[in-house]
Amino acid sequence: MPIALLALAIAAFGIGTTEFVMMGLLPEVATDLQVSIPDAGGYISLYALGVVIGAPVLTILGMRARRKAMLLSMLVLFTAGNLFSAFAPTHELLLTARFVAGLPHGTFFGIGAVVAAGLVAADKRGQAISMMFIGLTVANIVGVPIGTLLGQALGWRWAFGLVAVIGVVALAAVAALVPAQPKPTDVSLRGELRAFRRPQVWLAFAVVVFGFAATFSFYSYIKPVLTDVTGYSATAVTPLLALFGVGMTVGTALGGRLADRNPMQTLYVFLTALAASLGLFVFTAHSAVLAPITVFLIGATGFAAIPSIQARILDQAKEAPALGSASIQSTFNIANSLGAYLGGLVIAAGLGLTAPSWVGALLAIVGLGFALLSGWLDRRPRSTGTVAAQPAEAVEIG
Repeated sequence: MPIALLALAIAAFGIGTTEFVMMGLLPEVATDLQVSIPDAGGYISLYALGVVIGAPVLTILGMRARRKAMLLSMLVLFTAGNLFSAFAPTHELLLTARFVAGLPHGTFFGIGAVVAAGLVAADKRGQAISMMFIGLTVANIVGVPIGTLLGQALGWRWAFGLVAVIGVVALAAVAALVPAQPKPTDVSLRGELRAFRRPQVWLAFAVVVFGFAATFSFYSYIKPVLTDVTGYSATAVTPLLALFGVGMTVGTALGGRLADRNPMQTLYVFLTALAASLGLFVFTAHSAVLAPITVFLIGATGFAAIPSIQARILDQAKEAPALGSASIQSTFNIANSLGAYLGGLVIAAGLGLTAPSWVGALLAIVGLGFALLSGWLDRRPRSTGTVAAQPAEAVEIG
C-alpha cells in the first residue's frame, strides 16, 4: 500500500481523537466552565452539527480546487479549531470552537477516500479506504484514552492541545507524502448535484442512517450498561471501550479486503452479523465474561461495512465522488444522533439499560433491508432484459 495512506491515517487518528475525547472529559469541562452536564453535552452535538453542515458546504466550495490543497486546507481548519478549543475561555466560545473543529471532518474524509482510492488499482480500493479509516478506529484505542487521562491529570485543555499537535503532524505528513493531485475539470454545482437524483445514492445514505445508527444506539449507553448491568467498576470500563476500538479496527481492516471482492455481499453479511451481535448483547450483558466478547463483536461488525459503503458511493455518484463521499460523513453523524436518541427513548420508557441493544438490532435489520433493495435494483435490469431497462446507476428521479 502507498505510504501516502499513512499520512491520511494520521489525520484520521487526530480527527477521531477530537471527536470522541470530549465524551470522557465532560465532567471536567463542565466543572471548569461552570455549566451543567446537559449544557456541556452541547460540545458534542455542536461538533456533530459542524460535520453535518461542513461536509457538503466546504466540499462544494472547494470543488474546483486540487484535492491535495483541499486536504491541507481542512487540516489547517481542524488544527485551528482544536487550538481554539484549548484556549476558549467561556462556554459559548468553546461551543463555537467545537463547531469549527467539526466543519472539516466530513470534507477531509470525503476527499481523502477519493484520493486513497485513486492511489491504488481498482481491485484494492476497499483496502486503501480502510487504511485511512483505521486511523479513526485506532483513535478509540490509543488517542481517546491518552487524551482522557491527560485531560484528567493536567486539565482538559491539554487534551485539545495534544490534538492540535497531531493536526500539525498530519499536516506535515500529507504535505510530504500525498502526491500532487490533478485539478478537477469540467465541474459545476449542477453536475455535482445531479448524482443525488439517483435512487441508489439515497439508498446508500439510508443504509448508513439505519445500519450505523444501530451501533451508536448501543455505544451511546455502553458505560452505564457495563457498570450497572454487567457489574464492572468505572475504572474497568476504559479498557473495555478500548476493546470496542480494537473490534472497530479489526472489522475495518477485514471489511476493506472483503469490499474489494464484493461490496454488496459484505454489506449483507456484516449488517446481519451486527443485528445478531446486538441482540446477543441483551443476554450477554449480564455476564462479566461474555459481555466483553460481545462488545468486541459489535465493534467489529459495526464498522466492517464502512469501506463497502464508501466504495458504493464512489460507484453510484461518479460525477460527484468527493461530495458523495463527504455527504456519507454527514449521514454518519445523523446516524449517531438517531441511534442515541432512540436508545434514550427506550431507557426513559423504563425498558432497561439493555433495551438500546434491541433497538440497535432492529435498526440494523432496517439497514439490511435498504441494502437488499439496493442490490435488487442492481440486478433488476439484467433480469428483465427489456430494451427500456437501464443500468441502476443511470436511473434518475424526475
